[in-house]
Amino acid sequence: MKITGMKIHVVMVQTNREWIFVELMTDEGLTGVGECSDYASTAHLVSGLEAIKPFIVGMDARNIEDVWQKLFHGYSDLNGRGYVSHLISAIDIALWDIKGKALGVPVYQLLGGPVRDSVPLYSHIPGRLSARSKKLDQQIRAATTAARNAKSLGFQALKTDPFSRQWSGEEPQGGEMVERLSPGEIAMAAELMMAVRETVGPEFELLVDAHARFDVASAIRAARALEPVNLVWLEEPVPVESLNALREVRENTSIPLCVGERHFTRWDYVDIFRERLVDYVMPDIAWTGGISEIRRIASQAEAYFIRFSPHDALGPVMLMAGVQVDMATPNLYRQECVHEFFDDYARVITPMFDWHDGAVWPSERPGLGIELNPEGIEKYRVDPFDRRIGRPFQFPSRTVPTVKWGKS
Repeated sequence: MKITGMKIHVVMVQTNREWIFVELMTDEGLTGVGECSDYASTAHLVSGLEAIKPFIVGMDARNIEDVWQKLFHGYSDLNGRGYVSHLISAIDIALWDIKGKALGVPVYQLLGGPVRDSVPLYSHIPGRLSARSKKLDQQIRAATTAARNAKSLGFQALKTDPFSRQWSGEEPQGGEMVERLSPGEIAMAAELMMAVRETVGPEFELLVDAHARFDVASAIRAARALEPVNLVWLEEPVPVESLNALREVRENTSIPLCVGERHFTRWDYVDIFRERLVDYVMPDIAWTGGISEIRRIASQAEAYFIRFSPHDALGPVMLMAGVQVDMATPNLYRQECVHEFFDDYARVITPMFDWHDGAVWPSERPGLGIELNPEGIEKYRVDPFDRRIGRPFQFPSRTVPTVKWGKS
């Protein structure tokens, strides 16, 4: 079964939230869908996918591992971990979708079969939004209201970032990309989290994301201030470039730690696991190498009795690819999601997946169990090279040399 073509779809249902979908076609008429959406790299990723297209056309779609290895090593001069692993992810997910369809079974059956009936989720609530805002009470009300609403939908776990965004495009801090938290900021973060804890009760699971922003001293002080909240984990307390920084935080807090959103492929996890620096890992299926690679990382984690919890705060294909892996993974904690995106997912995929009681309940449809909705894809298609993203892009109103959007 030969790969005969690839279509790239960039869509945006909500402003500043772009999804990159890939469709692979085969000479047997089967089509697979993948995704490698990221927050701020759409144009680069689309260009990379266009460059990869001639490389994969003609390869055997059944030989998923062969395609993965040839792409990873073929682009090793760019370092396969990060940019290249994003590109591989989209291809790999689509190939697993094709194989499931060819064999008439869900992907999770190809991974050994289900070890659970459904996949438990955790979602998000608003946190601290602005370092300049003095209206902490308003932000606490927003967080607690959202937590109460999510709990009413059946969620049993929620995550937020209670630390204000001190360096963003709107609030520059002299170019300092590693933040220092003041005692006041730490106190406000702890106050917000304690309010959420009081709202949801002692049995509810709460997680905090630091987005890899803080210096070691700030991270330790913040972690100690949050210990009374009884968190499931503190996520990425320090920048990921230094394991020594992570180790120092690890040695100075009782809160379980989690990393993985900014780690790519199994090799990035070797020392983290060997030194037992975290209790949870959260690789992203659309960034780290697709279904093939995230499955390997989950198995690595299992050997160290570390829980696996895939990152996903973007599109529907990556979420459903994660769910397929989750169904067959014994050391799963929960699958990340943003449940407020689900209505938008339903505009671009079909059928919409079944979710209720804080979980996804997979079907027995073959492959990923979903397809792209052509009408929705065309309605929300955008030009990734137009940085005025937000207005609809109607092909062929603007021609980008050598790039044919939505064409094989």
